[in-house]
Amino acid sequence: MENDPFRIRAHVAEFDAIVEEIVASSARTRDSLPMAADVPYGDGPSETVDIFFPEGARENLPVHMFIHGGYWRMFSKRDFSYVANTVTNAGAIAVIVDYALMPSVRMGVLIDQVRRAKRWVVDNISTYGGDPSRLTVSGHSAGAHLATFLFSEQEERSGIAAALLLGGLYDLKPLQRSFLADEIGITDEEVLAFSPMSQSFERDCRVTVAVGAEETPPFHKQANDFVMMLEMQAQAVSKRSIAGGNHMSSVRDLGLSASSTGMLLLETIAREV
Repeated sequence: MENDPFRIRAHVAEFDAIVEEIVASSARTRDSLPMAADVPYGDGPSETVDIFFPEGARENLPVHMFIHGGYWRMFSKRDFSYVANTVTNAGAIAVIVDYALMPSVRMGVLIDQVRRAKRWVVDNISTYGGDPSRLTVSGHSAGAHLATFLFSEQEERSGIAAALLLGGLYDLKPLQRSFLADEIGITDEEVLAFSPMSQSFERDCRVTVAVGAEETPPFHKQANDFVMMLEMQAQAVSKRSIAGGNHMSSVRDLGLSASSTGMLLLETIAREV
């Protein structure tokens, strides 16, 4: 058994099968849902979003942003189009965010990108029929990490009403001793600047921290520690465990409205619908 608890492929036997499944599901989603593809939020080649719409009139609809994972160094927004199925089933517009990948850029670039993507949504989504005052966000794994920077106190007047953080990473220090040391080489400066455990957050954002029951121990510890920190900041936060879920099955199920994680996503959006 692989000793590195952060190397997901070694702990999820169906890793490759799930990746194939979500990629195929995303292709079907792009063929079936109304969408605006590759809408730029910046000038860089990776600075685009895909916007998916529910059927019917588009006027003042709630909006949900999704930020994908992949340890900051793999996947793209196209691999996660399927999440829009659950979002649009809730009657909301789905905005699936793309960003540059490490190690070709450093982590600060990614955080700046997702923040600019959110600002683009707030400033422009009304032209697509969305209501920027009803904005929620979710992210998985590294995407959950990036999503926290959309409602930190450094992000003035974020406008994020609720966040779902799934299988997230909130303390970067342990990753310096993982297989990622050779792949992206997280620096001491990045640990200090970009660990959510060292940030302060807006109290107006409702936060759900979710983790699959079958995740490896560090993911449970990180979720528990982050929830405790948010509670100390008087944040409206809840912790949810996904029965039978591992790191990959839990994100796959975001696209299935009737699944445990799909229902968490619906719950995140529901108050804004």
